[in-house]
Amino acid sequence: MSIRALMTAAAGGRALLHQIDLISANLANVNTVGYKRGRATFADLAFGGARLQSTENLFDAGKLRATQRELDLAIEGEGFFRVLLPDQSVAFTRAGNLALDGDGNLATADGYLVDPPVTVPPGFSKLAIDSAGLVQGVHPESPDELQPIGQIELTKFQNPSGLQSTGSNLFRATDAAGERIDGVPGRELGMIRQGHLEQSNVDPLRELADLIQAQRAFEINSRMMQAADEILQSVNNLRRKS
Repeated sequence: MSIRALMTAAAGGRALLHQIDLISANLANVNTVGYKRGRATFADLAFGGARLQSTENLFDAGKLRATQRELDLAIEGEGFFRVLLPDQSVAFTRAGNLALDGDGNLATADGYLVDPPVTVPPGFSKLAIDSAGLVQGVHPESPDELQPIGQIELTKFQNPSGLQSTGSNLFRATDAAGERIDGVPGRELGMIRQGHLEQSNVDPLRELADLIQAQRAFEINSRMMQAADEILQSVNNLRRKS
């Protein structure tokens, strides 16, 4: 009986440690642009207790904050920005704090180019990005009119919770995410809001409450392990005396 109690408490403790780590990561990213909080789900074990079943990211929208910066973009509605990684594979993000690299390419804060690439030619200024993702700018030779430069596209998935997190606010497509749909903003996809950023969807009060609950549960499991270990030691001592 003591061995079963020890196994139950150990399994529960491992699951709770993972949950505590996940909550800590959520709290650490409460101010990270476009961050999507993680959640752990648990399943029963045959001998009692619980095990970690899966972790998933929750893609409910964060609040939009006005920045007035022309390369800060937020998605109002469904969809992700597509970016090209160094190996030319594609990743997806909700973080729209973009910038121009040394070659005039529109890129993320970490330097990943948007897909399809958008390059601002030399001399263009006052970039305007409309709700449909059309990028325009002003050239000195035609200061009174906007000229098209490129097009920002978005991607959505049937089940975004099935995306694989790779860190740095990036996600990769998986079979669990379902069909991938690429397109222009506003056509079955969200709209672009220039001069805004989507904030993290982490609720600090809820995360703190969950953290306290998980820590208390972990303490209970630790006491169970200690009690089971003491019983086993007592049994061993009796065997030696007999």
